[in-house]
Amino acid sequence: MINFASDNYASACPAVMEALIEANKGFASAYGDDVYTTRAADGIREFFDWHCEIFFVFNGTAANSLALAALCQSYHSVICHELAHIETDECGAPQFFSNGVKLLLSHEQEGKLTPHSLTHLVTNRSDLHYPKPKVLSLTFPTETGRVYTLDELRALRDCAKGLGLKIHLDGARFFNGLVSLHVSPKELIEASGADVLSLGGAKNGMMFGEAVVFFDTSLAEDFEYRCKQAGQLSSKMRFMSAQWLGLLENETWKTNALHANSMAQYFSNEAIKIPKIRLLFPTDANSVFLEMSGAQHEILKTSGWKYYTFIGNGARFVFSWDSNKTQVDALLKILKEA
Repeated sequence: MINFASDNYASACPAVMEALIEANKGFASAYGDDVYTTRAADGIREFFDWHCEIFFVFNGTAANSLALAALCQSYHSVICHELAHIETDECGAPQFFSNGVKLLLSHEQEGKLTPHSLTHLVTNRSDLHYPKPKVLSLTFPTETGRVYTLDELRALRDCAKGLGLKIHLDGARFFNGLVSLHVSPKELIEASGADVLSLGGAKNGMMFGEAVVFFDTSLAEDFEYRCKQAGQLSSKMRFMSAQWLGLLENETWKTNALHANSMAQYFSNEAIKIPKIRLLFPTDANSVFLEMSGAQHEILKTSGWKYYTFIGNGARFVFSWDSNKTQVDALLKILKEA
């Protein structure tokens, strides 16, 4: 099986494995009261150059759902794109953990929200019988692989703040989006106005785990209790947090993201030269979306290639830290033969 369905299928990168081996020595205090968790949290603060509060959870669903629950009351609503992970792939967890918050959906093309659609969704109704808009949730990069520019983020930030909204970033592939913009982490957060970020680790080379990063630290009050109640407090937390040390030290996160993005760009550039293939969205990060012929779909499936076809009936190919050019060339070859 050759897999380009998701970067979740990739192995853990060597730097993460080395950090885990280092952490696997002797005893360490449980539930996050250990040196590895402290170092990882401090490392993320240094990464963003921000005095933020950090919490480590097992997966992105928990990160998104608990972050949104911290920003909302049960009578509030969250604005997101109709393709956002919190709408399509989290089994109602955002609503569950927030005791019923409603998601208000934008339907723009390419997965990006705009100030126009945001304003419409917030001001469409303001009566007492409708859930009050409270949060703007942006996926960065989007589910269609697009990356908001800093100007686009600033425009959404100014609009959202003017409408009294908090801002949440779903950053499952945050590092891939960051390197594509060639800006610092702090510049990106300032442009977005993010109050809280779900920072993805698993898609960048970790075994498992995400971080919830509160840039508005006042919103993090009692968040550790949410994590405990939701089953997200790891007793052996050092094995979750030590992985972040592997990513952050020597900028492994950057090396991994740049490689994944470059493999995606190479595949995108070559694939569009093949007859009957059309690029559905510009390739901004590490995901490529193609419209292909029935014959091309059939030969890929019968040959054991794995990819997803869940957005616009297009084929999604995702590249990771350990994707290699030989595999990509083999995929291109079979597409040409089809």
